Amino acid sequence: MEILEKNLQEHVRMLSSEIGERNMGRYENLQSAARYIEGILKRHGYAVESQAYRLENRDVRNIIVTIPGNHSYDKTIVVGAHYDTVEGSPGADDNASGVAGVLELARLFSGQEVSKTIKLIAFVNEEAPYFLRRQMGSQHYVRRAKEQNEKIEVMVSLEMIGYYTDRERSQYYPPGLRFFYPDTGNFIGVVGHLKFLSVYRKIKNVLRKHSSVPVESLAGVGGIRGVDLSDHASFWREGYPAVMITDTAFYRNPNYHAPSDTLETLDYRRMAEVVKGLYHALISLDQ
Repeated sequence: MEILEKNLQEHVRMLSSEIGERNMGRYENLQSAARYIEGILKRHGYAVESQAYRLENRDVRNIIVTIPGNHSYDKTIVVGAHYDTVEGSPGADDNASGVAGVLELARLFSGQEVSKTIKLIAFVNEEAPYFLRRQMGSQHYVRRAKEQNEKIEVMVSLEMIGYYTDRERSQYYPPGLRFFYPDTGNFIGVVGHLKFLSVYRKIKNVLRKHSSVPVESLAGVGGIRGVDLSDHASFWREGYPAVMITDTAFYRNPNYHAPSDTLETLDYRRMAEVVKGLYHALISLDQ
C-alpha cells in the first residue's frame, strides 16, 4: 500500500503541478500530459496505442493499452479516465486523480494473465466545451468500438477519486437524496444505470469488501444532476454497461474546477484504498 500511495501522489504531482492546466488552450501541456502517460505505460512493459483525431486543426489522442484475454479474449473490460482539465485549473482531483488510478492499475496488472481483454484508456477532451459533443475523446472511442462490434462487457470511469473529508455536513446531494446518504464526505461513490444493475452491484460489493473507504452507490437513469457527467455516459449512449467511480465532485470538493484543485488537497492513503478495491473488482469482473 505504501508504494501504491506514493505512486499515486507522484502521478498527480506530475500532471497537476509540473504540467498543470492541460486543454486545447494549453495545447503543449495537453501533449506533455499525453507523453507522460505514455511513458509510464511503456515503463510497465505495455505497447501503447494512440487513437488520434483532428480537432481545431491539431492532433489530439486517446491513449490505450490492451491486455489480451487468454480465454474470453473477445470480451472487453474498459477502464478509463480523462486527462484534460478545464481552463484555469491544474486539475489535481479533476482528473489527475483518475488518471493516476488508471496508471497504477496498469502497474498492478503488468505481467498478469487475464481471461477477458482489459483496456486501460486515458481519454482526451472530456471537459467543456467538448463534453457531450462528438469531439469528446470517449465519444470518439466508443463510436469506433461500435463500428468494430467490440464486445464491451463493462466500462469503468474513474472521475475524481482523491478528495475526502471527515467534517460533518461536508457532503451535498441533488434534491431529495440527502435523506438516504451520509452527510460526511469520506466515502467513494459508485454510480450506475438501472439498465445495468448486475455489473453495478458486483463492482460495489467487491469495492466494499476490499477497501477500507466506505462505499455509497446510486443507480440512476438521468435527470439527476451529476450522474452522467463523465466518460461513462458516452458508453451508456451506445448501449454499453458502464459505471462511474467518484468522490462526487462538486457535491463535496470545494476546489472543483478552480485554481485551488491542487496536489496538497487530496488524500492519497484513501485513494490507494480505492484503487486497491478497484483492482479486486476488475479481477472479479474478469472471472
